[in-house]
Amino acid sequence: MLVELLFHAACASLFFPGSQGRVYPGKKKPSSFAVERRRLGPHVCFSGFGSGCCPGWMAAPGSGHCTLPLCSFGCGSGFCIAPNLCSCPDGEQGITCPEPPGTCGEYGCDLSCNHGGCQEVARVCPLGFSMVETANGVRCTDIDECLSAACEGLCVNTEGGFVCECGPGMQLSADRHSCQGAWAPEGSGQGPKCGRPELLTPELSPFADTDECLATPCQHRCKNSLGSYRCSCRPGYHLHGNRHSCL
Repeated sequence: MLVELLFHAACASLFFPGSQGRVYPGKKKPSSFAVERRRLGPHVCFSGFGSGCCPGWMAAPGSGHCTLPLCSFGCGSGFCIAPNLCSCPDGEQGITCPEPPGTCGEYGCDLSCNHGGCQEVARVCPLGFSMVETANGVRCTDIDECLSAACEGLCVNTEGGFVCECGPGMQLSADRHSCQGAWAPEGSGQGPKCGRPELLTPELSPFADTDECLATPCQHRCKNSLGSYRCSCRPGYHLHGNRHSCL
């Protein structure tokens, strides 16, 4: 059937670099692209509308011959040897080559990852760090959690986290965010300390809380707390790292 089909192919001229055009005799005009397509030389196909490289091949620079195979998914560290067939460094062949262990795709991993690592062919940063594109490449930089942390006293940013601290006479609560009075039991020899909130009044204790917000230390809003205060910002703003100004 194929021989009979090719026998009745129509006349057409092919034009390749350096050729003069060759005439193929036939009896009638080709009826469709699919019916009339036939191979003319190594990886060159003729459709009835012209000639070009067969699917999966491309013309080599300079010669114009269709000798370069195409691998749609890329070959990574290997090279393309046939349409969608890669030869990999480990000797295996497939539609693509896996990235070598320890690499991060196009970025790669280096010592300046700053505690980062590679996971499933992707660069990842540890908890408390964010990925930032810099002039020197992708880097993991520390996140300043104090910009959003709800510390009742002072917030201190640390590498990969933060800690809350309380003012004099106060101690950090079990939730690690709020502050409470430090209570010294009687007979402990530690002297009086500011303690139970219900006792901290001008009538009962010399350690009555001072309202620090009266000195307007915050740019927008100030909330007084026992032995300390906390600044906050109006909607649309966020607290600066100095915990007082709003941006």
